[in-house]
Amino acid sequence: MVTVIPGLGGRSFLGIGEAVDGRRAAVGLPAAVALVGSAAAVAPVVAGERAVAGNKVRTHSFLRRLDHNRITQAIKKAEGKSSGQIRVFVQRWKFEGDALPRAERKFFQLGMQKTTSRNAVLIFVAPREQKYAVVGDVGVHEKCGKEFWKKLVNDMQAHFRKEDFNRAIILAISEVGKVLAVHFPRTGDTINELPDEIVQG
Repeated sequence: MVTVIPGLGGRSFLGIGEAVDGRRAAVGLPAAVALVGSAAAVAPVVAGERAVAGNKVRTHSFLRRLDHNRITQAIKKAEGKSSGQIRVFVQRWKFEGDALPRAERKFFQLGMQKTTSRNAVLIFVAPREQKYAVVGDVGVHEKCGKEFWKKLVNDMQAHFRKEDFNRAIILAISEVGKVLAVHFPRTGDTINELPDEIVQG
């Protein structure tokens, strides 16, 4: 699922909902493969908008506008009802191509495929490139399917359009948390397997 969203400086946000299987993205997941195809098809359009717009979103400005404590608390609240794990990563540097491969790679670099129930979700935002992606491990994807990712990206769109980045991210955390609570309810031996703070790099 791909959504182009007007953003700062006349640029746009490209959002992609996706699933990761923990071995290599989209392996054994036909629905995820279809999503990757859609992302590739829209890439020239995004590149065209980037060429027209002159301004760039500075990562430090984006980070200053994020309410880190509020986002961290939203993650704690969402994880408090399930064994699932949610992380938010902000890409500081420029890169070429789609956000999805970067998000998938970061998912593995952060060790998110190692959760006991394979139920981690990463919200990846690249301010300088005006792109974002939401990726989930195979355990989550098996429960919610591609329609969940599609709707999630669409629901985030309105907030990104208004440059309300906090609401966009917290909405994603909340919706992911609801799914995790239903399919991976918290038990007495549930532990927090991953840090809750925003990661940047």
